[in-house]
Amino acid sequence: MPNLKSAKKELRKSKKRATHNAAIRQEIKKMVKGSNRAISAKNPQAHDLVKQAAKTLDKAAKKGVIKKNTASRKKSRLQKKLNTTKKVAKK
Repeated sequence: MPNLKSAKKELRKSKKRATHNAAIRQEIKKMVKGSNRAISAKNPQAHDLVKQAAKTLDKAAKKGVIKKNTASRKKSRLQKKLNTTKKVAKK
């Protein structure tokens, strides 16, 4: 337990940030999973869901919740999966 007043305040701030970041991470997971399900089910709205997921990932990276490269990697994998399903559908 912190003894100094400033350390106590820092602990409160840290807990608040942790809960906020956890909520954002949960939202990211929900968006990515939803996009993956839509792609697998060949849902016509999959493109829009991937776009929303990419937006959520970019916002999280900008705020420092996740790293920039992590966001890029997740977006790339989603887009790649979407593009391969489009190619298969055209054949």
